[in-house]
Parts: sequence; C-alpha cells; structure tokens
Amino acid sequence: MDHEATIAQTILFVQDTLKNAEGGHDWWHIHRVWTNAKLIAKTEEADLLIIELAALLHDIADSKFHNGDEEIGPATAGTYLHSIGIDEDIIQHVQNIIRYMSFKSGFDKPAFHTIELAIVQDADRLDAIGAIGIARAFNYGGFKGREIYNPEIKPDLNMSKEAYKNSTAPTINHFYEKLLLLKDKMNTQTGKQLAQQRHNFMEDYLRQFYIECN
Repeated sequence: MDHEATIAQTILFVQDTLKNAEGGHDWWHIHRVWTNAKLIAKTEEADLLIIELAALLHDIADSKFHNGDEEIGPATAGTYLHSIGIDEDIIQHVQNIIRYMSFKSGFDKPAFHTIELAIVQDADRLDAIGAIGIARAFNYGGFKGREIYNPEIKPDLNMSKEAYKNSTAPTINHFYEKLLLLKDKMNTQTGKQLAQQRHNFMEDYLRQFYIECN
C-alpha cells in the first residue's frame, strides 16, 4: 500500500473509531493536529509517513476516556497498523510517539525523543491553545461537570503527574496549570512561531474574563 492509500485508509479508521468521541478529542481535533503536523514538517527533515500516522492515531484511545490506561492508545494503534501491513519499525516509532507526546508525559524523565515526535507534539499542543484551545478546555470541563471558575480554588503550579491526571479543578485553573505553559515547551521553530499568537490570544481572553467576572 502506498503512502496516500495508507493515509486515506487510516483516516477512515479514525473517523469510524472516534465518531462518538467528546468534542475536544474527536475527528476534527485529529484533523487539525494532522494539518498542523504536515505544516510543521515542511520546515523539518523527518519521515512524513510516521508523522502523519502518529498525528492521525495519537488520540485513537486517549487514556482520559479509558480509566487512565496509558497503554491502550499505543496498543490500539499498533493493532490497526499491523492489520494493514505497516513495517514493524514504523509501528514501534508511531507507538512511542503516542506513548510519550502528551503533556502529562513531561512529568517523567524523557524516555524517547525523535524529530517526528517533536513535530506531532507541537501540532497537538497548538490545538490546545488559542481560540480552539479555549473552546476545547471548556468543552472538556463541561463534559466532566467541572466549574468554570471558582476564585477560592487556586491553580496548583507544582502538582505531580498523578495530581494532574486526577484534578477536578475549575477549567480556568487549567490555563495556568497547562495551557499558558505550552508556548515555552514547543520543540520546533515553526511551532514556536505559531504558538506565540495563540498564547497572546489566551492572555487577552483571560483579561476580558476577569473584567467580566469582577
């Protein structure tokens, strides 16, 4: 199967698998990350097939929706990729990108890093900030039944990985605990440039939010 056919088949698999997904982790999130990844890849020397497959499959079974199981995503992606005859070294690379690209993985000592991971990670982080990122944060907060804002509950800027995974704090806190931190965690020059404008938009949004709250 050639590159284009592989990607086309993978798109169909992802669309079908995520047809009932939460709105911040649905096919359109995947599509944006895939588009961002291809854009960033134009300015880097990297394996485009690995990048596209990892971008398309990175949330195929997000641990947040599977009782915190951090291996179900790589396993689901691996089963699919084996089924369409992808080479084992590519499968393992894609699985490791999925395994190590998330924000919560950053709480641990880095165990794996390639330019392909850097690109897909940047693409995913871009979709977590800016106007889209704000919409996704509140959508997920609503999905989990969280408060929008509670001035009595302060952001925890020194939380552990387990505390981050189990947090039930108001959605506004998530801006300080993750979203506003992403600009300085981008890997590629293109990712950094794209993140700055989105970061600025979030800061403007928060200023307006507090004006209206007060």
